[in-house]
Parts: sequence; structure tokens; C-alpha cells
Amino acid sequence: MIHNKKISLAEVNGKSGTSLPRGDSAELDSQAAPTLRDLTECIFFSPGDGRIWLNNTRMVLLHNLTLGLLRQELVDTIGTERTRGMLTRIGYVSGVEGARLVRNQWPNAEPITLFAAGTRLHALEGAVQVETLHINFDAQKGIYNGEFIWHNSSEAEAHITTFGIGTQPACWMQLGYAMGYVSTLFGKPVIFREIECRCMGHPACRVVGKTAEQWDDVSEDLRYLKAENFVADGFAPILEAEDLPHMGPAFIDSEKEKIVGISVAFAGACHRLKRVAPTCATVLFLGESGVGKELFAQMLHEIGPRQSKPFVSVNCAAIPDTLVESELFGVERGAYTGAVASRAGRFERADGGTLFLDEVTPLSLVAQGKLLRALQEGEVERVGGSRTIRVNVRVVAACNVDLRKEVEAGRFREDLYFRLNVFPVYLPPLRERREDIPLLINYFLHRYNKRHGRNVVNFTSRALTALMNYDFPGNIRELQNLVERGVISAEEDCPIDLHHLFVSGESSNSALFAVAEGGRLAEHYGATHKEKQEPTDILRVLAKLTGNSDAEGISIEAVDHALMDLALERSGGKLSPAARLLGLTRPQLAYRLQKRKEPGK
Repeated sequence: MIHNKKISLAEVNGKSGTSLPRGDSAELDSQAAPTLRDLTECIFFSPGDGRIWLNNTRMVLLHNLTLGLLRQELVDTIGTERTRGMLTRIGYVSGVEGARLVRNQWPNAEPITLFAAGTRLHALEGAVQVETLHINFDAQKGIYNGEFIWHNSSEAEAHITTFGIGTQPACWMQLGYAMGYVSTLFGKPVIFREIECRCMGHPACRVVGKTAEQWDDVSEDLRYLKAENFVADGFAPILEAEDLPHMGPAFIDSEKEKIVGISVAFAGACHRLKRVAPTCATVLFLGESGVGKELFAQMLHEIGPRQSKPFVSVNCAAIPDTLVESELFGVERGAYTGAVASRAGRFERADGGTLFLDEVTPLSLVAQGKLLRALQEGEVERVGGSRTIRVNVRVVAACNVDLRKEVEAGRFREDLYFRLNVFPVYLPPLRERREDIPLLINYFLHRYNKRHGRNVVNFTSRALTALMNYDFPGNIRELQNLVERGVISAEEDCPIDLHHLFVSGESSNSALFAVAEGGRLAEHYGATHKEKQEPTDILRVLAKLTGNSDAEGISIEAVDHALMDLALERSGGKLSPAARLLGLTRPQLAYRLQKRKEPGK
């Protein structure tokens, strides 16, 4: 699999991530999350629209022979040294993305488990089977030591098929991956070298990793990395305002809300927005309800030359036809009963700035004609007034229907359509930019935790699967509501699960597949997929679990206590394995057990 996401890069300066304390592979618990199964659940296949994701990163399946041919073309075109550097850097970016995935998805995992997850993730991607000989690190002392055997290296196979056995190691991309992954977790550059390689005739590849200071000379390693401008940014599970300028055109910041995305469709809309912003052209935002048209209009204003002037928004669909003229153009005192004072309209209030006309299609034909005159002449006349008022306004409009069809049906003036449709910007629905869903839910999770004073951590795998599978007819507005609902419903210091999200009859129809046990693809159903057990059957199971003869009289507290007791029994009284069985961290389970001992509990 090949990552196709572009990320920002910064200098090698020891700031490449939030460093971890210390750890040793001798202490590694093979059942601690993220296990290989946990990581496998992060892969989603959507054959219907030709996309594969590893969590929030789009992936592509390629023939290994194709990668060998690409390597040959590169060597023939730019030479071995430049090819090695290019592939090393590509691998580095992939490793950084892998580290970000595990840090974001499992923020409470043990440090040594996070390092081990990189080996599992690389195997999951089909790159290599990793046998860990040893890992030990101490962030305070700045020491990292790791040694690994790489079996079944896909890169070595591709190289041998193309070039045969040689005298130099050639797993360049995989070395880059190891450096990117470990450097991002450890918080400072860690250099990996391939001591043995199948490309040299060895039975397997052997690699050693140490911090740059622990090697005698790393100038050659850094030369391949182009380290003066090529090491990934620090890990940021939540994108803050200061992060966004470094993330490229697909990230735009606002003091109130953020436009966040990494998908191609979203980046295309951002590119058009930036292209038209410096001009005074009229912009028409097209797209379904809830895709963020007003937020994009605000961004257009903020990054354009009128940012110091007013931004005025009006929802045309919410104005009665009899009041459209007074709302848009203003009213003079005494113009009609109740007009006790003169009042400026939206055009006047937006003078020098931007006027956003949301949902223009419901305007009557009479109102459309008056709007057209104001746009063409650049002047308005208040209701009951006798003088014209010049206004300098940039008009931005939006609609959620096909305006051409409205014109053909005689419901929208053709001349007004051409006046508004100077520079159309299509905003894609969320189902066309699924790559953005994990990024958006993390942003909203952070936002609503802060707003409601909660500390809800992340989402369970099945909750993320359901969100990835859901079509979101309400688009980002609906996603926003679901996450806020989850933040309110979930337990403190616990993840948001499926039952916290979909409680209003939401249904999912699209097919999304994940890798199940045995390597087969299993379809994941949406939020309203019915369980095989009826509610009465579930109640009977819970009654048996709690020792309650009355299935209708079961308390949540009794079920909670019974589950903890069962987990402790199965784990021999050990907290860490019991916590994993319950989907909790060790401190969370310890806290719940302590609360049980308190009087009245």
C-alpha cells in the first residue's frame, strides 16, 4: 500500500514529536492495544467508489512488480543515489503518518506498545514481517536502541527481480519508514541502518536503529533524508490554529470555526477559493445543505482584500416576500405602518465589505428583479426614500439546488443567474470526502470537550467504522451534531462508542468492508444494523450475568460491577489484562474499582 497524503515538513531540531519516557521490549505485553487486530480494524475498503483507507489516510494497492519497475525507471533516469534519497524520504513520510495514526487512535497506550505497533502496521501494509530482537529507550537520556530482522521484504523482492543480487542493501523506503515512525514517537532523530539485506544474498534483512548521537557519523544518512528541510512536524492529535498555516492549501483557519480537510475534493474547493479571493468577482457557492457554504463565504472575506470591512450575511429563505425589499435595501421612517425610524438595509451595512446571500432560490421573481438592479447599478433605494445610495459591495451567493434547472423551470431569472454565476465554487458533500471524516471528528471532539468541560477520549473502532460508513445526508452539520451528542453521552475519560452516536434513526446503506479474522473481508453495517438478539434476549443474558432473577429490574450499576468482576476473574486478578477486556485503560478500571469501595457505592 502506498500513502498519497502530503504532509508538512520541518527542520531536524529535536522537536519532531512529543517524547515518550522509557521502555524495553522485554516488558512488552503482546495483548496490549494496539494489537495487530486493532490495527487491522483501521483498514476500510469501499469498492463501490474505488477507495481504501488506513484510518484517515487514503491507500492504494499496487503490484509489487510495479514498484520494481518504478525503481528501475528512477535509477535509469536520475541515478541510484538520487533514487535512494527519494525513496528514503517517501518512506519517511509514510512512517510519520503511521506514528500519527497510533498516537491519535491509542493516546493512552504504553510507550513500548506504541513502538511495537509500528512493526505491526508495516506488516499490515504488506511491506515486511518484522521480528523484534530488542528495543530499549530512555527519552530523558536521549537514548534509543533497536534491532530487528525483516522477513519477506517486499522492497527487497522488487529490487532483486529488477536488478538481481548486489553488494549494497536496498530496502531504502522501509528504512525511511522506520526512521520516520520512531523519530516522530521518540521526539528526536533516530537513524536506522540496514546491516544485512536479501539484496546482498542474506536470508533476511537485519536493521539497527540508534539516535543520531549514538552513531559515529550520520552525515550520509542525513544526506539521503535531506535533513536540513526534511523531518516531519511534531505529532498534533488536534489541529490548532498555529498548526494550520503549515498544512498547505487544504487547511484554512478562522477564529470562530475551522475549515478542515485533506481530501482531493476539499482541496480543490480550497484552491478555487484562494484563487478568487484577491479579486472582486461575484462568487456562487454550490452544494448540499450543511456542507459549510457560509463558513467558506466567511473565509473568502477573511483572506480577501475586504477583510477589514464588514461581512454581512442574510438567509433569503427566511425573509417573507413582503419584507425582502426593506431587509436588503433599508427603509425610511414613515414608509409604512410601524416604520418609526429609518433603517439601513443589508447592502448599506456591507458597504466596502462582503454581502453573503444564502439560499437565493426561494426569492420571488419580483424580489429577484430588485436584487438584479442593485447588483447591476451598484446602488440601492430605501423603501419610502427618494434618493439612491451608492454601495460598494462584493456579493457572494449560495444555493443548494441546481440553478440551471430552476431557470429552465421558470422559477429563477436567467439574467440574475448569469449575474451571480461569475465564479462558481462547488463544495462536495461529506460522502464524497470520507478521508476528512477522522480529521473532522477529532476537531469536533476537541471543540466540544472544551465547550462542555468534558474529557472524552477518542472513538472506539466500531464507532469510527460506523461514521466512515454513514452517508451523512446532513453533511458536516450532522457530523458536528453527532460528535457533540457523543461528547455529552460518553463517560468521562472513556471513548465515544456506537450507542452514544446513532440514537435518532440514522441508517447507512453504503457498503464498507474491513479485514476480519482469517484475512477475509467482512461487511460493516451502519449504525442501525439490527442485532440478531431481540432486546428481551439481551435482558435475560444481563439478568444471568448479574444473578438477578427479574430481567426487568436490572440496574446499570449491577451490570457494571458484574462485568468488572468477570474481567478480573478471567485475568487472574490482574488489572491491565482485565482493563483490556473491558475496553478501558488500567487507571480507568482502578478508579472504578476504588469508587465501588466508597461508602454508599
